[in-house]
Amino acid sequence: MTQRHPTQNEDIMLVTTNTFNGEPYFAKNAYAHEAVEHIYRTQQRMPFFLYGFVIMPDHCHFVLRVPESGSISKIMRTYKMGLNFQIGISPLWQPRFHNRIVDDIGGAIQYVHNNPVKAELCDAANEYQWSSACGKWDVTEFDGW
Repeated sequence: MTQRHPTQNEDIMLVTTNTFNGEPYFAKNAYAHEAVEHIYRTQQRMPFFLYGFVIMPDHCHFVLRVPESGSISKIMRTYKMGLNFQIGISPLWQPRFHNRIVDDIGGAIQYVHNNPVKAELCDAANEYQWSSACGKWDVTEFDGW
């Protein structure tokens, strides 16, 4: 029996997962592209609401909400294992992920989108192609804005 995460369902959360030993695997465009595409494949298999994301060279952030019937642990396990298989790197990920409930979704998305700017990978958030800030990826609009 798996333990349910206490912040699992119906709350908007910020989820972070890191690459194994902080290796910058997603600095390679092909891997970063696959990381983005795979979040959508995971979403098709295990529905959730994705409000924003960024794929950094050594970690990923997702702002999402899991419906009552879902499981953040299963979603992240499916995402991480599937991407590991698609890219063919093992180990690709640290064994765990971090998540927290978001009180300010706008602030959380801004934090996620500004990660590449802070890391000096781009000058403006909308210039970073592996983020929902660039406008070319589909995300759920938050009704509360």
